Amino acid sequence: MSRLGIIAGGGSLPKKLIDACKRGQRDFFVLALQGQADKALTDGVPHRWVRLGATDESIAILKAEHVDEVVLAGSVRRPGLLEMKPDWRTLQVFARLGMSALGDDALLRAVAGELEKDGFRLIGAHEIEPQLITPAGLLTKKTPSPENDADLQSGIKVVKTLGQLDVGQAAIVQQGIVLGVEAVEGTDALLKRCAGLRRKGRGGVLVKGCKPQQDKRMDLPTVGLRTVRLAHEAGLEGIATEAGASLILDREAVTEAADRLGIFVTGFKAT
Repeated sequence: MSRLGIIAGGGSLPKKLIDACKRGQRDFFVLALQGQADKALTDGVPHRWVRLGATDESIAILKAEHVDEVVLAGSVRRPGLLEMKPDWRTLQVFARLGMSALGDDALLRAVAGELEKDGFRLIGAHEIEPQLITPAGLLTKKTPSPENDADLQSGIKVVKTLGQLDVGQAAIVQQGIVLGVEAVEGTDALLKRCAGLRRKGRGGVLVKGCKPQQDKRMDLPTVGLRTVRLAHEAGLEGIATEAGASLILDREAVTEAADRLGIFVTGFKAT
């Protein structure tokens, strides 16, 4: 069996993949991104730490560790160029991308291209742990009201438009009004910001969806326990995330938490 390289950013997804590899007795190596991955992530596992802009070093490490398949896992906060300290190969990638380097999807596609150019096979997190992928339909006891459904449909249109512009993957809609859209700050910050923007009355749905042009092996929209808690604290009534094109971490725990807090979680099919 091939050796898997887990390029680890922030959040709990890298740990989920490490656990899946251990359960399946799959050989793996972790390349942890400095300033991004949890410091405890690498305890007791084969690993090296590397800065985000060190493309040549990263590829050399993966080759030296006999890695042939690679998965990109976890959130990555985009640092400025001075903080990133990009090597020559990284600078060449930015030069080729030009202004499109400002978008996450374009940059991720370029990273994937560099890995594949050096002979690595890029795979998605859901190929390692299929239970992560969002199923279609309602996951909770609470069901969306007609008003929630209307907000959900509006949110899907907003998210898909955002995606075409390579801006973000999430939006919050209440009573037909877009309270906020996700950009570089991420979903957690979006939820915190929109907590103070809610209209009087009920409603409010967080919608997360895949960008139309997105490579589904990378950076799929992700929902976890923290998302559920922050959505509840923001006064929202539900979370809708794209079925087959997003991830739910700890699905059973997410469902139980949502049921306890009285919000719905559903997987929608984009048309």
